[in-house]
Amino acid sequence: MAEEEQEQNLEAIMGLIMNGGNAKSSSFEAIHAAKTGDFDTAEAKLKEADHFLTEAHNSQTGMLTDEANGKHAKVTLLTVHSQDHIMNAITFRDLAGEIVDLYKRLDGVKVED
Repeated sequence: MAEEEQEQNLEAIMGLIMNGGNAKSSSFEAIHAAKTGDFDTAEAKLKEADHFLTEAHNSQTGMLTDEANGKHAKVTLLTVHSQDHIMNAITFRDLAGEIVDLYKRLDGVKVED
């Protein structure tokens, strides 16, 4: 049973890393699209980043729920790395949204505050 729990924990950790990386990549693509004036693609990429972050959040919530229920996972360097990935992806997504808005303003597009 412990081996099955370890496997589930590893899957959750890898989900965090993959979804965090995908969210950051989509955010970067949004900035590049906005830089060329392709604001539709920029917005689509920001939404895509949000989707990946939601998936990561769901994995993270499952891990936190297990912890709260007394099902303690061993904290490894990989676990810490996965949390770092998510925090950086969230920060990058937030900044990408601001940069996309800035490019819109520079191009004369009205942006809601």
